[in-house]
Amino acid sequence: MSVDGLTDLWDKLFGAQPDPPPLLVLITGLVALTVVLTRLPWRIGRNAITIAHEGGHALAAVLTGRRLQGIRLHSDTSGLTLSAGRPTGPGMVFTLLAGYLAPSLIGLAGAWVLGGNRITLLLWVAVALLLAMLVMIRNVFGIISIVVTTGVVLGVSWMASPEVQAAFAYTGVWFLLLGGVRPVGELQTLRRRGQLPQSDADQLAWLTRVPGLVWVGVFGAVNLIALLAGAALLTGPILNSTGLPG
Repeated sequence: MSVDGLTDLWDKLFGAQPDPPPLLVLITGLVALTVVLTRLPWRIGRNAITIAHEGGHALAAVLTGRRLQGIRLHSDTSGLTLSAGRPTGPGMVFTLLAGYLAPSLIGLAGAWVLGGNRITLLLWVAVALLLAMLVMIRNVFGIISIVVTTGVVLGVSWMASPEVQAAFAYTGVWFLLLGGVRPVGELQTLRRRGQLPQSDADQLAWLTRVPGLVWVGVFGAVNLIALLAGAALLTGPILNSTGLPG
C-alpha cells in the first residue's frame, strides 16, 4: 500500500465524522428500545448481548491470568465460556462478574467514542474484537454468529455512507446500553423459579458468601448507571444545542 493509501486509511479510521442530526440520535434510541421491549426482535437481537456477555467473561479471564479454553454461543441465546485456573479467588470472581456487566460497559465505551464522532473507528474496533473472539469459538452456531455479525459490521464500516454508518453505530450502542439491563431482570426471574441454579450470581454467592440476590443487584445497579451515563453522552450535544443542561 502506498503512503497516500496509508494516509487515507488513517484518516478514514481516526478522522472525526460530522455531528449526526439530533433526530437520528433520538430515532436510533427508540429503535433500540423497541427491539429490547419486543419479543421476537429481542429474541434475535439478544444474540449480540450474548456475544458481549461471553466476551466479557473471556476478557476478564485473560486479564486475571486464567487460561481461556473456549467460548460457545448457542441458538437459544445462552453461552458458555471456559477457562482454566484456580476455582476460587479474585480471578474467578472477576471473571464471573464481568459477564452481565460487559454489554452495558461496552455500550458506555461506545457512547464515549461516538461523543468524539469517531464512528468508523468504533465500527473497526468492534470488528477487531469480534475477530479476536472468533478464534476462541468452539461450536458451529457460535462461529456462524460471529462471522455474520463481523461481516455486517465490516460491510457497514467499509461500504456504507457516513449517514448509514452513524445510524448503525448509534443503534448498536443504544442497544448495548438498553439491552444490558433486561437480562438482569430475566436472570432474577429464572433464579426465583429455580430454573438457573448455576447462574453467574449464584456462583459468585458460593465464592464470596454474599447472597446471589445482592450480586443481581450489583449487575442491575452498574448497568443502570452505565445506561444513564451513556445516554447523557449520546444526547449531550442535542441538549447543548437547545440550551438545556446536558
